[in-house]
Amino acid sequence: MSEMTTQILEESLGKIVLVKLKGGKSLRGKLKGFDQHLNLVLEDTEETTNMENVKKLGTIIVRGDNVVLISPPPR
Repeated sequence: MSEMTTQILEESLGKIVLVKLKGGKSLRGKLKGFDQHLNLVLEDTEETTNMENVKKLGTIIVRGDNVVLISPPPR
């Protein structure tokens, strides 16, 4: 993981991020932690793949090799 990636994720800690996963699922939650493999801990997570039927997931761990994209909050 590059220094810039680490810096952006550190700045996003405690903020809401959008995470897109392999298979087309989308999650939105508060970033509580991450590691060098891009494993993520998200709190107050919602699955937003189908905006008409948002599922509340609570606190989850997302395995890094399933992550396609992480959208940080606006600066």
